[in-house]
Amino acid sequence: MCCISGNSYSSKENIRNQNRKMRILIVFLTLFVSSELLSQEGHYIKDGKNLIHLTTYGEGEPILIINGGPGMSSKGYHSLAEKLGEKNLAIIYDQRGTGQSKSEKADASTITMKGMLDDIEKIRMYLKVDKWVVLGHSFGGMLASHYTSHYPERTKGLILSSSGGVDMELISNFDITARLTQKDRDSLFYWTLKIARGDTTYNAKLQRGTYLASAYLNDKSHMPKVAKRLAQTNMEINGLVFRDMRKIGFDCKPILAKYTKPVLVIQGAQDIIPLELGEKAHKLFSNSTFVILEKSGHFGWLEESELYLKSIQELLQKTAS
Repeated sequence: MCCISGNSYSSKENIRNQNRKMRILIVFLTLFVSSELLSQEGHYIKDGKNLIHLTTYGEGEPILIINGGPGMSSKGYHSLAEKLGEKNLAIIYDQRGTGQSKSEKADASTITMKGMLDDIEKIRMYLKVDKWVVLGHSFGGMLASHYTSHYPERTKGLILSSSGGVDMELISNFDITARLTQKDRDSLFYWTLKIARGDTTYNAKLQRGTYLASAYLNDKSHMPKVAKRLAQTNMEINGLVFRDMRKIGFDCKPILAKYTKPVLVIQGAQDIIPLELGEKAHKLFSNSTFVILEKSGHFGWLEESELYLKSIQELLQKTAS
């Protein structure tokens, strides 16, 4: 009986110790998760019947991230914002008519480059930011260039990440299928035609995105993530934005040629955006650095994260001094 009693006491003691350790672990995890949640904040700015949704990460020197598209939300860029938010105040938002940003109506009178500039300024004033660094990726690089040409006094620096350019050159000569195999081109055409004929299911959009994703990447392991990103494109918004850019004769070169603050042009060697565009942007600015990511396609923070983030931090250090 003594042996049985001793084992029973030992078992109970072990259980108590395990429970104590579990409680400590739960407290630690709760504190850890809470600290993570505290570093991320969602905001809504109401503007009449319109709504602008933004998210902030971290604290410190402000950097605005403008995602690609047009017609896409910021959903695929939060991992980048989280990384930059480790040392800075990273700000990301849904462009008008996408994601959780609501526009009263979507037509040629509301979905304009001027309207998108107004949204960015509303975000800056809402957050009480005097000056910030602006990072634009892909189409976001075009919008970032447009913003900087209109509000140079509000930017401390500019980052053009696989940017679509500072004028309409790319849009006038762009063939996104050039990097695809013939098989992928045929499949892309098939699903694009299905959507055009009325198949607006998510599966059709995802299939189209899957065959298109290959053109954007050097490291094909990221294809599922990019395919989902491409599947959420609002083609109505996309068309309205590009029509407005043609209407206004989008060209930031004359003003940006006078911009003297630090600029980073960063692009993948295997990018769908021709390297010549990055080189032209680099030569336009008097104070720019051109970084080529040799192993990357269109998404440098996915394919060469370390060098991509290091290059951005180096620019942020310049603007902080």
